[in-house]
Amino acid sequence: MEVRRGITPFCMVLALLWVAPQAQATLGERGDSIAKDSKALSTVTRSTVQRARYAVQEMTSEATAVREFLTPEGVVFAVAWNGLVHPDLTQLLGSYDQEYRTALSKQQRKRGHRQTQVKSNRVVVETWGHMRNLQGRAYLPGLFPQGVSLNEIR
Repeated sequence: MEVRRGITPFCMVLALLWVAPQAQATLGERGDSIAKDSKALSTVTRSTVQRARYAVQEMTSEATAVREFLTPEGVVFAVAWNGLVHPDLTQLLGSYDQEYRTALSKQQRKRGHRQTQVKSNRVVVETWGHMRNLQGRAYLPGLFPQGVSLNEIR
């Protein structure tokens, strides 16, 4: 029997996921927090798009792309992501993290479901996808600009 030595593709993916910086912004905070997060996490800002009722700023790392949605006043009201991994929700949700975790602990887990939606009083977190294509969004319904549809948060 031959013993193979070296790094397998599986090990390389695990290593990438372990060390890859993740792009994150914090819900409910001012837009200037995005620049600090991007610098601290070594992400690259890809684009900023101004829409009629909000702005979208995208940051990417090797593992994840994150889009922050800002109100006209410059407050992050939603974040959406896709990539190899879900971003760190503790960092992403900021002061809303404990509220989310409490709601999550009360929710009954559905076996075999790849989609989850956790609603609390102030924050909603939705995740879906499959290996190598994980997606999600987190948003504050109370901060949504008037006339913005939930379908726009992708």
